[in-house]
Amino acid sequence: MSKKKSRRSHGSDHSGPEDHAQKGPQHPGDAGHAEHTFGSVTDKISSIVLTRKTSRGWLGGLLFSCMLLMVLMYASAYLLARGIGIWGTTVPVGWAFPIINFVWWIGIGHAGTLISAVLLLLHQDWRTSINRFAEAMTLFAVCCAGIYPLLHLGRPWVFHWLMPYPNTMGLWPNFRSPLVWDVFAVSTYFTCSALFWYMGLIPDLASLRDRATGRAQRVIYGMMAMGWRGSAKHWQRYEIAYLLMAGLCTPLVVSVHSIVGLDFAASIVPGWHTTIAPPYFVVGAILSGFAMVMTLMIPLRAVYRLEDFVTNKHLDNMAKVILATSMMMAYGYLCEVFYAYYSGNEYERYVTLNRALGPYAWSYWALLASNIVCPQIFWFNWARSSVPVLFFVSLAVNLGMWLERFVIVVISLHRDYLPSSWRMYYPTVWDFAHFLGSIGLFFTLMFLFLRLLPMISIFELRELVHEAEGEA
Repeated sequence: MSKKKSRRSHGSDHSGPEDHAQKGPQHPGDAGHAEHTFGSVTDKISSIVLTRKTSRGWLGGLLFSCMLLMVLMYASAYLLARGIGIWGTTVPVGWAFPIINFVWWIGIGHAGTLISAVLLLLHQDWRTSINRFAEAMTLFAVCCAGIYPLLHLGRPWVFHWLMPYPNTMGLWPNFRSPLVWDVFAVSTYFTCSALFWYMGLIPDLASLRDRATGRAQRVIYGMMAMGWRGSAKHWQRYEIAYLLMAGLCTPLVVSVHSIVGLDFAASIVPGWHTTIAPPYFVVGAILSGFAMVMTLMIPLRAVYRLEDFVTNKHLDNMAKVILATSMMMAYGYLCEVFYAYYSGNEYERYVTLNRALGPYAWSYWALLASNIVCPQIFWFNWARSSVPVLFFVSLAVNLGMWLERFVIVVISLHRDYLPSSWRMYYPTVWDFAHFLGSIGLFFTLMFLFLRLLPMISIFELRELVHEAEGEA
């Protein structure tokens, strides 16, 4: 039976005793894991949303995230009242934490589109258990990233001046500026990712609608399911639309962070003006995105007992992606050093020396240790099979990718062409408040998602059960 026929047969939730009698391995080739049926897959995942009692751990995590979110709101209100001078930004370091955090959050959001769209087109079945979670992470990360450019405008209430719309003032954006390209790239990325995420949710929302016991749940999930009944025509249109959206989202994986890289490459600042910036930024985004997926998925896997869905094979594959992108990043770091010395430009050479031996040298060596040295342990099978090692390396990569943006921005700016313009950069408490507050926003949205929507795709896991039965 083809995938399309399988989906048409098991799109909405109509599992009965006959479903429970048909058993197959949850993932083909995953010997030793618990076996599942169509009904048991739906029961286990939907119970987290519908019948599982709200735990104290979830409430505590949501409360702590909301406290950090309040820090963001207070810091933003204070910034609007006093101006961006409350940050540690100076001349020549006009951008510091805002652009660092913006690029970091955008990079984290890359894993969702890569896992969902690219791996779908490549027919990689291991994406099934993590794609829904990664897609949600993408949306939340882009929300966090969008805060910083708006706040750094100084007058965020006129942000619409960046958009090309007819207006009586005759103001039009400068389309030669890569900062304007960012507006289009990030907004397009967010829109397409949101549509792709919601489209994948529709069959599962119908399953929640059919299994909900309360009237309010049935009405809300029914409205969100948009009349889905799992008919053959529904599945036919769904297959076409889902593949079209995947094809549309795939170029965004490359284009969005390439444009972020061009923000730097289009300038003449030493350390930024290099042609390797776009692919270098894309690879770094994939590295940080997969690291964040692993960082969050490992605790959730243990708390919700999803080891039979998010198996060691999934963690092993993500570790291999991290290792591969880490090696690509190492190539990028070597290219930066080579370009600086081969160019013969004394300013480029000085930036390279300043990174390794200057006052911020600790951040440069820390990022090399985190992004390059730590992932090398994934060459060994035992490391890719050890959950503590996977969790530690993913945390190290997240830290290293933030430090990389710190090195690119601060070290390249704090010493200008003229020594008279040199100045050290020191972040203030408000810089850290906005950063921690954005983390609070991210986790607040994440906790709400985990409680209200299925974190794993139900209907796609059913497909794997059916395929495993066919192979058996």
